[in-house]
Amino acid sequence: MNPAGEEPREQGDGVRHDGRDAPAPPRAQVVVCIGPGGVGKTSTSAALALLAAREGARACVVTIDPARRLADALGISSVGNEPSRVPPPAGQSWAGELWAVMLDAQQTFDELVSRYATSEGQAAAIRANPVYRNLSSALSGTQEYMAVEKLFELQESGLYDLIVVDTPPAQHALDFMEAPRHLARLLDNRVFRMLMVPTRVGLRALEMGAQLMLRTIAKVAGGQVVTDTVQFFTEFEGMEAGFRARAQRADELLHSSQARFVLVCSPRRDTVEEALFLASQLRHEGLAVASVVVNRCYPRFDAVPEDVADALREEGLGGVVANLADLRAVGEKEEQQLARVRSFLPEALVLRVPLLFTEVTDVVSLAELAGHLSGAPAAGAPAAGAPAAGGS
Repeated sequence: MNPAGEEPREQGDGVRHDGRDAPAPPRAQVVVCIGPGGVGKTSTSAALALLAAREGARACVVTIDPARRLADALGISSVGNEPSRVPPPAGQSWAGELWAVMLDAQQTFDELVSRYATSEGQAAAIRANPVYRNLSSALSGTQEYMAVEKLFELQESGLYDLIVVDTPPAQHALDFMEAPRHLARLLDNRVFRMLMVPTRVGLRALEMGAQLMLRTIAKVAGGQVVTDTVQFFTEFEGMEAGFRARAQRADELLHSSQARFVLVCSPRRDTVEEALFLASQLRHEGLAVASVVVNRCYPRFDAVPEDVADALREEGLGGVVANLADLRAVGEKEEQQLARVRSFLPEALVLRVPLLFTEVTDVVSLAELAGHLSGAPAAGAPAAGAPAAGGS
């Protein structure tokens, strides 16, 4: 049961009794929000999901960011690794449903082990192994892969029409995109395969290179580490195929027509440059940015006629004239940055979101932000029940 006291409508667990994945139910549309830090990406992700829920879709927003910003934006006390339903504000109703998840990478990894273990005893032995505990918490890319795994799990459940993923601030968009392939490469790595050998032929039959490697590890880290390592790979035997197949399917999802990418930035030169670099990485991968959300844009002011400016100065309001000139200059610089975005991404829908008067701290203020995003709630590919994409 979820903290909100409800569970999504069940449509099967997607797992057959023989441990293999069952045929997947109808899949949700997926929106992946990428962008630099501090540009309102978490709030934008939540607003996109809220917009879809308001229009009739079952939408779920997933954050990889360990901060509490998603819970704050949704106005609820906490968000966990399992979907929590977000209620509409008092006196309001939505045609659909809004759910939220905050990734717990360790719990997700544990659940993945349980999925592919041949028995609960095997899963328990792996989870208790020190090598597994270190691997699952310290291995580079673990958080990104577990985020993809959680996305894949939600999408395979068939419980949602739209899933919006709020990725962590990244200098490399492909850290998230390539996570499944990193895992597959790890499983195919020669060192990994050598460490699997003791589980099949015994330590005495190891090739000279593997024996030398284990002796070296023992000298540096101690014999217990070698024992734990061999024990881990002994317990892991038979599971690598399941991990590899699931990683491949997750990679296919991110590269499928069901996934859309929303680039979030602010109209400052530094964040635009970083955002366009992320977009170029996606382009190199053969993927396109469907929508760009430019947050916190200042209002645009026309130039004050000189006779009006003179009259204001005579009335002692010269400061107002100067402030308007400064704001107009800021607006012009921001428009230059938006022009860069449009030039680099001519096929993307660019949404200009104004600087809001209040921080996004609850569903009411989140709805205000959602109103500015109604042009592309699902990045050009609305889920069933969600509004269609329109102009900016």
